[in-house]
Amino acid sequence: MDESRQPPAGASAVLRKRVPPPALCGFLLLLALMFAASYAVGAAYGPVAPGMHGTRTGSGGGGTAPHSDSGGMSGMHG
Repeated sequence: MDESRQPPAGASAVLRKRVPPPALCGFLLLLALMFAASYAVGAAYGPVAPGMHGTRTGSGGGGTAPHSDSGGMSGMHG
């Protein structure tokens, strides 16, 4: 029983070394599923802020307020 075990030689040993751990594969699969689910929910329900619209291209600055301040915090004057 003093025989030492030799690792199997060949393609299976090389393949076994290159495969990531199952926990990592499971985590990446779960991450991808959560991203897909959140994307689907976001696409189904649309924007959550009232009056929020997509970006506009062209002239005008893109703001929805009458003064069209293309960003910043409203009420802050400086």
